Amino acid sequence: MSRQPGALRSVVPTRRLTRPAAFWSVAVLLVLMLAASGVPSPLYRVYAEEFGFGPGVLTTIFAIYAFALLGSLLVVGGLSDHVGRRPVIASGLALEAVAMALFWAADGVGWLLVARVVQGLATGVLTSALGAWLLDLQRRDKPLGPFINSAAPGIGLSVGAFGAGLLVQLVPSPTDWVFGVLTVVFVLAAPGVLLLLPETSPRVPGARSSLRPRVEVARPQRPAFLLALPVVVAAWALGGLYASLGPSLVADVFGVDNHIAGGLLILALNGTGVFGSLAVRTVAPQKALVGGALTFVVGVVGTVTAVLTGSLVLLFVAAVVTGFAFGAAFFGAIAMVTDGVAPGHRAGLLAAVFVVGYLAFSLPAIAAGLAVPAIGLARATEIYGGVVIVLALVAVASVTLRARRSRRSAAAPAADSEPIAA
Repeated sequence: MSRQPGALRSVVPTRRLTRPAAFWSVAVLLVLMLAASGVPSPLYRVYAEEFGFGPGVLTTIFAIYAFALLGSLLVVGGLSDHVGRRPVIASGLALEAVAMALFWAADGVGWLLVARVVQGLATGVLTSALGAWLLDLQRRDKPLGPFINSAAPGIGLSVGAFGAGLLVQLVPSPTDWVFGVLTVVFVLAAPGVLLLLPETSPRVPGARSSLRPRVEVARPQRPAFLLALPVVVAAWALGGLYASLGPSLVADVFGVDNHIAGGLLILALNGTGVFGSLAVRTVAPQKALVGGALTFVVGVVGTVTAVLTGSLVLLFVAAVVTGFAFGAAFFGAIAMVTDGVAPGHRAGLLAAVFVVGYLAFSLPAIAAGLAVPAIGLARATEIYGGVVIVLALVAVASVTLRARRSRRSAAAPAADSEPIAA
């Protein structure tokens, strides 16, 4: 029987990384992409001073990124389920390189808007595909995919924001250092994905129809998705407030005009998320979500109290507690929603989760930015905190009630089967 050599090489590539090495390579790419998305946060105040704009324009620049990301998630969020992970991710990394180059060349608000739009499109392409690739590559005896997916936003955003804030304070031309290096890294990463990483997703028909904008949640996952919804919204909404207005909060409300301090606040919130995810990695998803949501409430109460009392120390302590809780609650949400989902539907489902997350990340932050001129940054933060506390408590109540109903349903047949005494 004849055999085509090219076909053999496409099935069994000889120079691909091993599965464990590929898993951690994808994890690094996910963190790197999220770090790039966090880099502009401490630079907003630099751009505001250089180009002369206020909180309204600042939150617009922040929000336009999220809208572009959401559009990208809705259109191509599930595409890698149909055409494979590698081509989609390589394209997203190339687009990310273009965004970094645009930031590098920016000399006005228009450039920043275009750069953020391109970065939002790239992040939307990459978020669900990289997350699904982690689920594909994880070991069955050590399912680390949900943990990495829940911890990566905190690690990436905190590394990007703090690193950029440090460079702003210490280096004469921080944008050249940050965006020049990131441009080169993403230019090299795109072909590296095609050459070194194995393909893991089976080709599922329907690539063209998958490009219709939609939120794809299969029926078996819908109950868990709806239960997780309020805490995902609450956690990401608070993350959006810190990312867009956190450095301004430190400077304007607490009087600390230092770029490192603003970056440290974002680090305090996002950097501790990985520890929250790690702490509950062996806990049942529902318990992780409830425990994380309750801890989140404590942290947000601390944030509001810090603003009311003017205590900068309490603000940072509260950010650490809230970030830890974010990681725990989001791990519980991801683990609940992705439990039992088939490989050909993972990217679409994760895209739906991140659509909710990034909507919460952007829209409330825009509202807060628009409200600041009228009511002040401190008051806007207090109201914001009250809303996310209510959402977290709704999630706790919903998951707890469902768990009680499940226990009653499990106990009912056992009770019915008991023999009746004569």
